[in-house]
Amino acid sequence: LTIQNVIWSEFKKNTKIHNENYLKYSIMKKILILSLLILASCGNKKEIKQVAELSCGQCKFDLDSESGCSLAVRLDGKAYFVEGFKIDDFGDAHDENIGFCNVIRKGEVTGEIVDNKFVASAIKLVD
Repeated sequence: LTIQNVIWSEFKKNTKIHNENYLKYSIMKKILILSLLILASCGNKKEIKQVAELSCGQCKFDLDSESGCSLAVRLDGKAYFVEGFKIDDFGDAHDENIGFCNVIRKGEVTGEIVDNKFVASAIKLVD
């Protein structure tokens, strides 16, 4: 009878340890999955905020996928048409001194590249 009690007590102790370990494992697994989801969502952020060149895509950046004169931005050596702002939002595009069809200007741009266009949420000229 004593041996049975000892065996039963060991069994209960081992079961308790197993349940505690399983609970710890389960919590750690949930924390890991949650951490990975948070990291994945942070890694998908595509917003760009930097000082870039702004000008007419056709006249100054040799873009030809749109007709007429359209605002464009050059980021890291590649030019994109801008959506969200028009070329005349910053004055007459054909002004000899400041017009985007005649000069390349600098501006702080905020936005993201979508379908090979720069979708701008903010543009602030810095020159």
